[in-house]
Amino acid sequence: MYKVDLPLDQQKQKALEARRTAERERKARIYNTRLRVMGLDLDALNQQVQEKKCRQNREKQQDQAFDTLRRYHDEILLQKEYNENEKRKALHKDLTQHWTSQQRVEDSRDADLKCDLKGAFKITIPEAELGPASMQIFKGEGVGEEQMRREQIKRTEKDLQAQMEDNKRRDMRAKHKEMLENMELVHQDLRGIHQAALEEERKKAARATLSSYNQALAAERAEALQEQRRREERENLAEMWHTGTSDMLTECAESAERHVGGGRPPQVLPDRWKGMSPEQLSTFHREREQQRLERQRQLEAEKIRNAAWDLQLLKLSKKAEEMENRTAELRREQRIQTDQYNKQLAREQQAHHDYLNKELYTNKPTKDYFHQFNTGSR
Repeated sequence: MYKVDLPLDQQKQKALEARRTAERERKARIYNTRLRVMGLDLDALNQQVQEKKCRQNREKQQDQAFDTLRRYHDEILLQKEYNENEKRKALHKDLTQHWTSQQRVEDSRDADLKCDLKGAFKITIPEAELGPASMQIFKGEGVGEEQMRREQIKRTEKDLQAQMEDNKRRDMRAKHKEMLENMELVHQDLRGIHQAALEEERKKAARATLSSYNQALAAERAEALQEQRRREERENLAEMWHTGTSDMLTECAESAERHVGGGRPPQVLPDRWKGMSPEQLSTFHREREQQRLERQRQLEAEKIRNAAWDLQLLKLSKKAEEMENRTAELRREQRIQTDQYNKQLAREQQAHHDYLNKELYTNKPTKDYFHQFNTGSR
């Protein structure tokens, strides 16, 4: 048998080509480092931008269509309103014209009553055939109208005369009442004047009494001031006499002492004290010397105590320094031991690393080993 080149199926060929194209696009998308790391798909973004622009254009066109439709509806409503107004005007005009031509007041049955038109409307129906509702003029109407008018005029004149007389009487009563009120006001004014005069007299009497009372108080106060001045003068003279004749100006020390009794020491009067006596001065100096010696002994004892405390503190500080030195020495020895141990560990680790690199892992991979990976997208 001979090999014959048979034509391939077109559908299978197209499907195979589509798969190959999809595979190439997938490889380009997967092995694109920038796209894989940054995660940015420009085609998708461009497509989104185009879709957004299309959507905005559609919305804009839709808004424009809505605006056009709204304006159209507004125009229709305005035209409808205008037509209704015109129709209403025409209807009113026709109705007015109908009233003017067909429903005139002169043509009504009551034209003779409303417009004083005698015989404006004549009834063509015989009077015998008309009922009670069609009667307009009754029998006996208008009889004695002149007499009634004269009587009415007389009654009116009588009523007017009665009203005039009533008004006159009312005016007289008002004038009489006003006169009485004026008289009452005059009496009230007179009583007020009389009371004011009495009040003024009373105030004058009260002022006179108050003035007399104030004068008496002033005289009494002046007398009291004079008496106080005389008393102060007597007291001052007595004090001057006592000062000149007492022991205050002398050098007698006993004059500054006042005996209170009861075994207590005499009380010193500050205003008469002349100073300390020799016995008091010697006692004062002796006590002061004793206090000085006592203070000196206290200071020496305090110095000795402070020296003992300083010596104790010095001993404690020396002990603390020795302990600190021993601690530092121990810490230094521990650090030396730790360094030696770390060096030993480093040597062992380096030896193990050399063993792995130089003896165990000596077979290095070639390029073919790495090229066998990532040959397909699946």
